[in-house]
Amino acid sequence: MPPITRLSTYDLVASYGVCITHHAPRTALIHDWLNQIGGAENVLETLVRMYPGAPVFTSMYAADLMPAEYRLWDIRTTFMQRLPGVFTHHQAYLPVYPLAFGGVDLRGYDLILSNKSGFCHGVPIPPGARHVCYCLTPTRFLWQYEAYRAREGLSKAADLVLRPAVALLRRWDYAAAQRVHHFIAISTEIHERIRRFYGRESTIIYPPADIARFRPSGPKGGLRTEPPGDYFLAGGRLIPYKRTDLAVRACSELGLRLLVYGDGRDRPALEQMAGPSVTFLGRVPWDELARLYAGARAFIFPGLEDFGIAPVEAQAAGRPVIAFRGGGALDTVIPGKTGEFFAEPTVASLKTALERFDAAAYDPVACRANAERFGTERFERELREFVLRTA
Repeated sequence: MPPITRLSTYDLVASYGVCITHHAPRTALIHDWLNQIGGAENVLETLVRMYPGAPVFTSMYAADLMPAEYRLWDIRTTFMQRLPGVFTHHQAYLPVYPLAFGGVDLRGYDLILSNKSGFCHGVPIPPGARHVCYCLTPTRFLWQYEAYRAREGLSKAADLVLRPAVALLRRWDYAAAQRVHHFIAISTEIHERIRRFYGRESTIIYPPADIARFRPSGPKGGLRTEPPGDYFLAGGRLIPYKRTDLAVRACSELGLRLLVYGDGRDRPALEQMAGPSVTFLGRVPWDELARLYAGARAFIFPGLEDFGIAPVEAQAAGRPVIAFRGGGALDTVIPGKTGEFFAEPTVASLKTALERFDAAAYDPVACRANAERFGTERFERELREFVLRTA
Protein backbone atom coordinates (compact mmCIF):
# COMPACT_ATOMS: atom_id res chain seq x y z
CA MET A 1 0.00 0.00 0.00
CA PRO A 2 1.50 3.36 -0.97
CA PRO A 3 2.13 5.88 1.80
CA ILE A 4 -0.57 8.41 2.52
CA THR A 5 0.33 11.89 1.32
CA ARG A 6 -1.16 14.80 3.22
CA LEU A 7 -1.84 17.75 0.95
CA SER A 8 -2.16 21.28 2.24
CA THR A 9 -4.78 23.68 0.92
CA TYR A 10 -2.02 25.30 -1.14
CA ASP A 11 -1.00 21.93 -2.64
CA LEU A 12 -4.58 21.13 -3.63
CA VAL A 13 -5.22 24.48 -5.23
CA ALA A 14 -1.84 24.83 -6.95
CA SER A 15 -1.45 21.24 -8.12
CA TYR A 16 -4.98 20.06 -8.82
CA GLY A 17 -7.05 23.21 -9.28
CA VAL A 18 -9.35 22.18 -6.41
CA CYS A 19 -11.73 24.99 -5.46
CA ILE A 20 -12.02 25.31 -1.70
CA THR A 21 -14.40 27.88 -0.27
CA HIS A 22 -13.00 29.77 2.69
CA HIS A 23 -13.14 33.20 4.21
CA ALA A 24 -11.19 35.61 2.01
CA PRO A 25 -8.83 37.69 4.15
CA ARG A 26 -9.65 41.36 4.43
CA THR A 27 -6.59 42.99 2.90
CA ALA A 28 -4.90 46.37 3.42
CA LEU A 29 -2.20 47.66 1.08
CA ILE A 30 0.53 49.89 2.54
CA HIS A 31 2.71 52.23 0.45
CA ASP A 32 5.29 54.81 1.50
CA TRP A 33 4.16 57.92 -0.41
CA LEU A 34 2.24 58.84 -3.54
CA ASN A 35 3.82 61.90 -5.13
CA GLN A 36 5.88 60.41 -7.96
CA ILE A 37 5.79 57.56 -10.46
CA GLY A 38 8.47 54.89 -10.44
CA GLY A 39 8.99 51.19 -10.00
CA ALA A 40 7.29 51.16 -6.60
CA GLU A 41 4.13 52.59 -8.11
CA ASN A 42 4.19 50.00 -10.91
CA VAL A 43 4.10 47.31 -8.24
CA LEU A 44 1.33 49.10 -6.35
CA GLU A 45 -0.83 49.34 -9.46
CA THR A 46 -0.56 45.57 -9.88
CA LEU A 47 -1.42 44.98 -6.21
CA VAL A 48 -4.51 47.19 -6.52
CA ARG A 49 -5.66 45.10 -9.49
CA MET A 50 -4.96 41.88 -7.59
CA TYR A 51 -6.86 42.98 -4.49
CA PRO A 52 -9.83 45.03 -5.73
CA GLY A 53 -11.45 47.02 -2.99
CA ALA A 54 -8.43 46.89 -0.69
CA PRO A 55 -7.65 50.36 0.67
CA VAL A 56 -4.21 51.88 0.12
CA PHE A 57 -2.75 53.37 3.29
CA THR A 58 0.04 55.87 2.62
CA SER A 59 1.74 58.80 4.31
CA MET A 60 0.53 61.37 1.78
CA TYR A 61 -1.04 61.55 -1.68
CA ALA A 62 -0.50 64.33 -4.23
CA ALA A 63 -3.43 63.65 -6.56
CA ASP A 64 -2.35 66.27 -9.11
CA LEU A 65 1.04 64.58 -9.52
CA MET A 66 -0.28 61.05 -9.97
CA PRO A 67 -2.22 59.27 -12.73
CA ALA A 68 -5.91 60.13 -12.92
CA GLU A 69 -6.97 56.51 -12.34
CA TYR A 70 -5.53 56.67 -8.82
CA ARG A 71 -8.47 58.92 -7.89
CA LEU A 72 -10.72 55.86 -8.20
CA TRP A 73 -8.79 54.06 -5.46
CA ASP A 74 -9.60 54.07 -1.75
CA ILE A 75 -6.49 56.00 -0.63
CA ARG A 76 -6.12 56.81 3.07
CA THR A 77 -3.45 59.23 4.22
CA THR A 78 -1.89 60.25 7.53
CA PHE A 79 -1.47 63.66 9.15
CA MET A 80 1.50 64.18 6.80
CA GLN A 81 -1.02 65.06 4.10
CA ARG A 82 -1.33 68.48 5.74
CA LEU A 83 2.38 69.26 6.17
CA PRO A 84 3.64 72.23 4.10
CA GLY A 85 5.63 71.34 1.01
CA VAL A 86 5.46 67.60 1.62
CA PHE A 87 4.27 66.76 -1.89
CA THR A 88 7.38 68.17 -3.56
CA HIS A 89 9.93 67.84 -0.72
CA HIS A 90 8.96 64.65 1.05
CA GLN A 91 12.61 63.80 1.89
CA ALA A 92 12.74 66.76 4.28
CA TYR A 93 10.26 64.98 6.54
CA LEU A 94 12.13 61.66 6.87
CA PRO A 95 12.13 61.66 10.70
CA VAL A 96 8.32 62.06 10.70
CA TYR A 97 7.42 58.90 8.77
CA PRO A 98 7.79 56.46 11.69
CA LEU A 99 5.30 58.51 13.70
CA ALA A 100 2.91 58.74 10.77
CA PHE A 101 2.89 55.03 9.96
CA GLY A 102 2.88 54.13 13.65
CA GLY A 103 -0.52 55.81 13.91
CA VAL A 104 -2.23 53.90 11.07
CA ASP A 105 -5.26 51.98 12.33
CA LEU A 106 -5.45 48.55 10.69
CA ARG A 107 -7.92 46.90 13.05
CA GLY A 108 -10.25 44.57 11.19
CA TYR A 109 -7.75 43.56 8.50
CA ASP A 110 -6.42 40.01 8.20
CA LEU A 111 -3.67 40.51 5.61
CA ILE A 112 -1.36 43.51 5.63
CA LEU A 113 0.63 43.75 2.39
CA SER A 114 3.26 46.49 2.46
CA ASN A 115 5.12 47.71 -0.62
CA LYS A 116 8.18 49.12 1.07
CA SER A 117 11.28 51.12 0.24
CA GLY A 118 10.95 53.56 3.13
CA PHE A 119 9.08 53.31 6.40
CA CYS A 120 5.67 51.83 5.66
CA HIS A 121 6.57 48.40 7.06
CA GLY A 122 6.36 50.02 10.49
CA VAL A 123 2.55 50.02 10.64
CA PRO A 124 1.08 48.37 13.77
CA ILE A 125 -0.30 44.91 13.04
CA PRO A 126 -3.56 43.91 14.77
CA PRO A 127 -3.60 40.65 16.77
CA GLY A 128 -4.20 37.69 14.49
CA ALA A 129 -3.33 39.58 11.29
CA ARG A 130 -0.43 38.66 9.01
CA HIS A 131 2.07 41.16 7.60
CA VAL A 132 3.75 40.32 4.28
CA CYS A 133 6.32 42.91 3.23
CA TYR A 134 7.18 43.19 -0.46
CA CYS A 135 10.56 44.81 0.08
CA LEU A 136 11.82 46.99 -2.74
CA THR A 137 14.85 47.76 -0.55
CA PRO A 138 15.70 48.23 3.11
CA THR A 139 15.46 51.98 3.65
CA ARG A 140 18.35 53.16 1.46
CA PHE A 141 18.84 56.52 3.17
CA LEU A 142 19.45 54.76 6.49
CA TRP A 143 21.46 51.69 5.59
CA GLN A 144 23.51 53.17 2.75
CA TYR A 145 23.91 56.60 4.24
CA GLU A 146 27.56 57.11 3.22
CA ALA A 147 26.71 56.56 -0.44
CA TYR A 148 23.71 58.89 -0.09
CA ARG A 149 25.85 61.61 1.54
CA ALA A 150 28.48 61.44 -1.19
CA ARG A 151 25.92 61.34 -4.00
CA GLU A 152 23.94 64.32 -2.69
CA GLY A 153 27.06 66.33 -1.84
CA LEU A 154 25.90 67.06 1.71
CA SER A 155 27.77 69.75 3.58
CA LYS A 156 29.63 68.97 6.81
CA ALA A 157 26.98 70.89 8.74
CA ALA A 158 24.15 68.88 7.21
CA ASP A 159 26.06 65.66 7.86
CA LEU A 160 26.53 66.56 11.54
CA VAL A 161 22.80 67.17 11.90
CA LEU A 162 21.72 64.06 10.01
CA ARG A 163 23.99 61.42 11.52
CA PRO A 164 22.31 61.26 14.96
CA ALA A 165 18.88 61.16 13.29
CA VAL A 166 20.01 58.36 10.97
CA ALA A 167 21.28 56.34 13.94
CA LEU A 168 17.92 56.67 15.73
CA LEU A 169 15.93 55.87 12.61
CA ARG A 170 18.05 52.79 11.95
CA ARG A 171 17.11 51.39 15.35
CA TRP A 172 13.43 52.05 14.66
CA ASP A 173 13.68 50.57 11.17
CA TYR A 174 15.37 47.39 12.42
CA ALA A 175 12.78 46.92 15.17
CA ALA A 176 9.94 47.44 12.66
CA ALA A 177 11.48 44.80 10.38
CA GLN A 178 11.41 42.25 13.20
CA ARG A 179 7.61 42.60 13.44
CA VAL A 180 7.10 41.66 9.77
CA HIS A 181 5.89 38.06 9.46
CA HIS A 182 7.23 37.37 5.95
CA PHE A 183 9.61 39.27 3.67
CA ILE A 184 9.59 39.07 -0.11
CA ALA A 185 12.65 40.49 -1.91
CA ILE A 186 12.55 41.89 -5.44
CA SER A 187 16.01 40.62 -6.42
CA THR A 188 19.06 38.70 -5.21
CA GLU A 189 20.61 42.04 -4.23
CA ILE A 190 17.67 42.93 -1.98
CA HIS A 191 17.53 39.39 -0.56
CA GLU A 192 21.11 39.90 0.65
CA ARG A 193 20.40 43.39 2.02
CA ILE A 194 17.42 42.10 4.02
CA ARG A 195 19.66 39.45 5.53
CA ARG A 196 22.53 41.86 6.17
CA PHE A 197 20.59 44.81 7.58
CA TYR A 198 17.56 43.15 9.18
CA GLY A 199 18.85 39.66 9.97
CA ARG A 200 15.79 38.21 8.22
CA GLU A 201 15.31 35.66 5.46
CA SER A 202 13.19 36.40 2.40
CA THR A 203 11.74 34.83 -0.73
CA ILE A 204 12.57 36.37 -4.10
CA ILE A 205 9.63 37.31 -6.32
CA TYR A 206 10.68 39.59 -9.17
CA PRO A 207 8.50 42.70 -9.66
CA PRO A 208 6.00 42.85 -12.54
CA ALA A 209 7.17 44.15 -15.90
CA ASP A 210 4.48 45.08 -18.40
CA ILE A 211 6.32 43.41 -21.26
CA ALA A 212 3.19 43.36 -23.44
CA ARG A 213 3.85 47.05 -24.18
CA PHE A 214 7.11 46.19 -25.93
CA ARG A 215 7.69 44.02 -28.99
CA PRO A 216 10.65 43.53 -31.31
CA SER A 217 9.84 45.31 -34.57
CA GLY A 218 10.15 43.93 -38.07
CA PRO A 219 8.80 41.01 -40.08
CA LYS A 220 8.92 37.30 -39.29
CA GLY A 221 6.31 37.13 -36.55
CA GLY A 222 7.03 40.64 -35.29
CA LEU A 223 10.67 39.87 -34.45
CA ARG A 224 13.37 42.20 -35.72
CA THR A 225 15.41 40.77 -38.57
CA GLU A 226 16.85 44.02 -39.94
CA PRO A 227 19.78 45.75 -38.18
CA PRO A 228 18.94 48.14 -35.32
CA GLY A 229 19.29 51.90 -35.56
CA ASP A 230 22.49 53.89 -35.11
CA TYR A 231 21.87 55.01 -31.53
CA PHE A 232 22.19 53.82 -27.96
CA LEU A 233 19.40 54.54 -25.50
CA ALA A 234 19.44 55.53 -21.83
CA GLY A 235 17.12 57.34 -19.46
CA GLY A 236 14.26 57.23 -17.03
CA ARG A 237 14.30 59.42 -13.95
CA LEU A 238 17.33 61.66 -14.32
CA ILE A 239 18.48 61.68 -10.71
CA PRO A 240 21.95 61.10 -9.23
CA TYR A 241 21.90 57.41 -8.29
CA LYS A 242 20.75 56.40 -11.78
CA ARG A 243 24.26 57.41 -13.01
CA THR A 244 23.04 58.57 -16.42
CA ASP A 245 26.13 60.81 -16.34
CA LEU A 246 28.29 57.76 -17.11
CA ALA A 247 26.36 57.07 -20.33
CA VAL A 248 26.39 60.74 -21.35
CA ARG A 249 30.13 61.16 -20.78
CA ALA A 250 31.12 57.84 -22.35
CA CYS A 251 29.09 58.37 -25.52
CA SER A 252 30.19 61.99 -25.76
CA GLU A 253 33.86 61.04 -25.56
CA LEU A 254 33.46 58.23 -28.08
CA GLY A 255 31.25 60.26 -30.42
CA LEU A 256 28.49 57.63 -30.22
CA ARG A 257 24.92 58.70 -30.77
CA LEU A 258 22.95 58.51 -27.52
CA LEU A 259 19.27 59.31 -26.98
CA VAL A 260 18.29 60.11 -23.39
CA TYR A 261 14.59 60.00 -22.47
CA GLY A 262 12.98 61.15 -19.23
CA ASP A 263 13.42 64.08 -16.91
CA GLY A 264 14.62 64.96 -13.42
CA ARG A 265 16.79 67.28 -11.38
CA ASP A 266 20.00 66.05 -13.03
CA ARG A 267 18.92 67.03 -16.53
CA PRO A 268 20.49 70.53 -16.65
CA ALA A 269 23.86 69.17 -15.48
CA LEU A 270 23.67 66.27 -17.92
CA GLU A 271 22.89 68.59 -20.82
CA GLN A 272 25.83 70.77 -19.89
CA MET A 273 28.30 67.85 -19.92
CA ALA A 274 26.89 66.28 -23.12
CA GLY A 275 28.66 66.40 -26.46
CA PRO A 276 26.95 66.90 -29.84
CA SER A 277 26.25 63.17 -30.23
CA VAL A 278 23.85 63.16 -27.25
CA THR A 279 20.18 64.20 -27.59
CA PHE A 280 17.73 64.71 -24.72
CA LEU A 281 14.13 63.80 -25.53
CA GLY A 282 12.35 64.64 -22.28
CA ARG A 283 9.36 62.56 -21.24
CA VAL A 284 8.04 60.33 -24.01
CA PRO A 285 4.74 58.39 -24.26
CA TRP A 286 4.72 54.62 -23.96
CA ASP A 287 4.32 53.96 -27.69
CA GLU A 288 7.29 56.21 -28.47
CA LEU A 289 9.39 54.55 -25.76
CA ALA A 290 8.58 51.13 -27.24
CA ARG A 291 9.75 52.36 -30.64
CA LEU A 292 12.94 53.77 -29.13
CA TYR A 293 13.75 50.50 -27.38
CA ALA A 294 13.15 48.42 -30.50
CA GLY A 295 15.36 50.61 -32.67
CA ALA A 296 18.32 50.99 -30.29
CA ARG A 297 21.68 49.27 -30.72
CA ALA A 298 21.48 48.63 -26.96
CA PHE A 299 20.02 50.08 -23.80
CA ILE A 300 22.65 51.47 -21.41
CA PHE A 301 21.86 50.86 -17.73
CA PRO A 302 24.69 52.43 -15.73
CA GLY A 303 23.29 52.65 -12.17
CA LEU A 304 23.33 50.23 -9.24
CA GLU A 305 19.62 49.44 -9.05
CA ASP A 306 17.59 47.38 -6.61
CA PHE A 307 15.98 45.67 -9.60
CA GLY A 308 15.48 47.90 -12.64
CA ILE A 309 12.49 47.49 -14.95
CA ALA A 310 14.04 49.30 -17.93
CA PRO A 311 16.49 46.51 -18.87
CA VAL A 312 13.58 44.04 -18.91
CA GLU A 313 11.58 46.39 -21.15
CA ALA A 314 14.52 46.76 -23.53
CA GLN A 315 14.93 42.99 -23.78
CA ALA A 316 11.17 42.62 -24.30
CA ALA A 317 11.68 44.86 -27.35
CA GLY A 318 14.38 42.45 -28.55
CA ARG A 319 17.40 44.62 -27.70
CA PRO A 320 20.44 43.84 -25.55
CA VAL A 321 21.51 45.77 -22.45
CA ILE A 322 24.88 47.16 -21.40
CA ALA A 323 24.66 47.32 -17.61
CA PHE A 324 26.83 47.94 -14.58
CA ARG A 325 27.70 44.60 -13.01
CA GLY A 326 25.70 44.83 -9.80
CA GLY A 327 22.24 45.05 -8.28
CA GLY A 328 19.18 43.79 -10.08
CA ALA A 329 20.90 43.67 -13.46
CA LEU A 330 22.62 40.48 -12.28
CA ASP A 331 19.16 38.86 -12.22
CA THR A 332 17.83 40.29 -15.48
CA VAL A 333 20.74 40.39 -17.95
CA ILE A 334 22.47 37.26 -19.28
CA PRO A 335 26.01 38.26 -20.36
CA GLY A 336 26.92 37.13 -23.84
CA LYS A 337 23.29 36.33 -24.63
CA THR A 338 21.06 39.32 -23.80
CA GLY A 339 23.68 41.93 -23.00
CA GLU A 340 27.00 42.69 -21.35
CA PHE A 341 28.27 44.07 -18.05
CA PHE A 342 30.89 46.70 -17.33
CA ALA A 343 32.82 46.11 -14.13
CA GLU A 344 33.31 49.55 -12.56
CA PRO A 345 30.95 52.52 -12.22
CA THR A 346 33.33 54.71 -14.22
CA VAL A 347 33.34 56.35 -17.63
CA ALA A 348 36.47 54.39 -18.60
CA SER A 349 34.88 51.03 -17.79
CA LEU A 350 31.71 51.84 -19.75
CA LYS A 351 33.75 53.13 -22.70
CA THR A 352 35.59 49.81 -22.84
CA ALA A 353 32.28 47.92 -22.98
CA LEU A 354 30.93 50.23 -25.69
CA GLU A 355 34.06 49.87 -27.82
CA ARG A 356 33.79 46.08 -27.69
CA PHE A 357 30.04 45.95 -28.23
CA ASP A 358 28.67 44.31 -31.39
CA ALA A 359 24.90 44.72 -31.74
CA ALA A 360 24.71 41.92 -34.30
CA ALA A 361 25.91 39.36 -31.74
CA TYR A 362 22.59 39.29 -29.85
CA ASP A 363 19.47 37.41 -30.87
CA PRO A 364 16.25 39.41 -30.43
CA VAL A 365 14.37 36.14 -29.81
CA ALA A 366 16.66 35.30 -26.88
CA CYS A 367 16.29 38.81 -25.48
CA ARG A 368 12.50 38.60 -25.66
CA ALA A 369 12.45 35.12 -24.11
CA ASN A 370 14.52 36.30 -21.17
CA ALA A 371 12.18 39.27 -20.59
CA GLU A 372 9.19 36.96 -20.42
CA ARG A 373 10.53 35.57 -17.13
CA PHE A 374 9.52 38.86 -15.51
CA GLY A 375 5.97 39.42 -16.79
CA THR A 376 3.00 40.62 -14.76
CA GLU A 377 1.12 37.31 -14.90
CA ARG A 378 4.12 35.52 -13.42
CA PHE A 379 4.32 38.06 -10.57
CA GLU A 380 0.62 37.73 -9.76
CA ARG A 381 0.78 33.93 -9.76
CA GLU A 382 3.87 33.76 -7.54
CA LEU A 383 2.56 36.34 -5.08
CA ARG A 384 -0.83 34.65 -4.75
CA GLU A 385 0.87 31.31 -4.19
CA PHE A 386 3.16 32.81 -1.57
CA VAL A 387 0.27 34.44 0.33
CA LEU A 388 -1.69 31.18 0.26
CA ARG A 389 1.32 29.08 1.24
CA THR A 390 2.15 31.26 4.25
CA ALA A 391 -1.45 31.58 5.49
